[in-house]
Amino acid sequence: MNTPSYSKLKISNDVLSQEVGGETVLLDLQSENYFGLDEVGTRFWQLLQEGNDQSQIVGQLQDEYDVEEQQLKQDLDDLIKKLAEAGLISVEKT
Repeated sequence: MNTPSYSKLKISNDVLSQEVGGETVLLDLQSENYFGLDEVGTRFWQLLQEGNDQSQIVGQLQDEYDVEEQQLKQDLDDLIKKLAEAGLISVEKT
């Protein structure tokens, strides 16, 4: 399966994040909803905050975790979709 790629991923200005015990809690200030990220989701969020693009994030996560590239891309695509649907990030498809 070929997953979509994104030229730009941007964290919404209305989102606050806090790491708690290896996980990250996100707060959407507009909706006042909380969202939780697991360890890998937290690392994705950190890399996104550092300004990395999707391909850089995939490469870094592959170096850090024992996971097949295709599975990682699919999992990240699912996470990106969920975060975008919740208004936590904006995406521009290539």
